[in-house]
Amino acid sequence: MDPRVTLYSRPGCHLCDDARRVVRAICARTGDEWSEVNIDDDADLTTQYGELIPVVLVDGRQIGYFRIDPARLQAALG
Repeated sequence: MDPRVTLYSRPGCHLCDDARRVVRAICARTGDEWSEVNIDDDADLTTQYGELIPVVLVDGRQIGYFRIDPARLQAALG
């Protein structure tokens, strides 16, 4: 089963560190699985997301970027 939540990030990104904490906490609360993808490992993702990271998708739909709103993520999973 694929994780419902995907966090696109890159190393050294302080906003990505913040987003990771939000995703980890909300998914722990809801019981949903999540994964993290380093966009620097994929040229297409780097082109698509570039400087928008972090980006969070739920069920393949983008629900936020830069600063991830915990309430919005919770609602998307609800």
